[in-house]
Amino acid sequence: MRWMAQQLNEPLFASLQPIPGTAEQVKPPGFQAPLLPMAGLIQSVATPEFAGITFHEVLSKTALNKVPPSSTMPFEWTVNPYRGCSHACVYCFARKSHTYLDFDAGTDFDSQVVVKVNVADVLRKELFKPSWQHHHVALGTNTDPYQRAEGRYKLMPGIIGALADSGTPFSILTKGTLLARDLPLLRAAGRDVNVGMGISLALLDEELAQTLEPGTPSPKARLSLISKLRDAGLPCGVMAMPILPWLTDSEDALDALIASLAHAGATGVSAGALYLRPGTREWFMGWLAREHPSLVGRYQRLYGSGAYSPKEYRQWLASRVNEAKARHGFGTQGFVHDPRQEEASYPHGSLPALTGKDHKTTVPLTRGGFRGNSNAREGGGSKKAGIPEGTPTSADPAPTLF
Repeated sequence: MRWMAQQLNEPLFASLQPIPGTAEQVKPPGFQAPLLPMAGLIQSVATPEFAGITFHEVLSKTALNKVPPSSTMPFEWTVNPYRGCSHACVYCFARKSHTYLDFDAGTDFDSQVVVKVNVADVLRKELFKPSWQHHHVALGTNTDPYQRAEGRYKLMPGIIGALADSGTPFSILTKGTLLARDLPLLRAAGRDVNVGMGISLALLDEELAQTLEPGTPSPKARLSLISKLRDAGLPCGVMAMPILPWLTDSEDALDALIASLAHAGATGVSAGALYLRPGTREWFMGWLAREHPSLVGRYQRLYGSGAYSPKEYRQWLASRVNEAKARHGFGTQGFVHDPRQEEASYPHGSLPALTGKDHKTTVPLTRGGFRGNSNAREGGGSKKAGIPEGTPTSADPAPTLF
């Protein structure tokens, strides 16, 4: 089934055809009933470029999502242009959220992607309301805004433009190298608002990555993206999560990862152990049984029936990560010991540093974009933006964005 002439107007589901003179309908070849009634659904489509993936195009009534007051997240609003994610990371914490749409948290999360085709227009209207207080808006907190579908739907340029034009600071967390397409827009946005950029990268083993996160750009490609962001003068914190017991937590693996991030110019690194929420746990353990059956018993003993590894393991892992970070010029803060309490441990550079009683972070920043540089604050460094390695935390270097 194809998009006719590469336009987004060919329905995936062929229509039932009436049988003349009867009340019955005939099912044409290839007929599939829609999976569920979905609010605002325009059509469900598929294309050979995205084999095995169905896109459910919807008209959204709202774009901004309010973060619950009880959350420890360091932002109050999010925008998610997509639901579901073709990156197909077996450990993704957001899998459970797909069940709210009556999809499953496994195959459906990877292959049934909801696309809010009007999200940029709706967001612009919301941001220009007199009541909007210009709080930090985070993207990439649930599913990736630069997953492969973004190459076709091109929702992010309109979102970036709406945020910048309204004077709203924002951050993006992604695994998607498609972000490089929007570097000119992000640089321009940084002239008007504070921005944060984050890349998710927790391993270098290309073969392991191919089975663990099969729809993502390779680790090498993401390292290159970090360098491109830094060369463009943008900050770039790295979320080295999740670290996987017996797979990516060896001293050699962690040292190689942190060394590569430092070489690429990352402005900060946060790390944390795998945690297995319901929905994610079942999917991950199924993958483990297929790919690394000898580890199943170890994981069952380590995690028991819960989502979190034991405190002793997290402390041991934190020590190993911090040693690697210290060797490569990063500070030793930012390890997430307990996601229930430390969700706000985002790496330097991945969030716009804001001031004011309405915000949850207080690092001062100039209006013209990312100020100082997170290398200095974390004690790490890169020469990509003209900042010497090992700049002391008390220094106040010139802005790195412009």
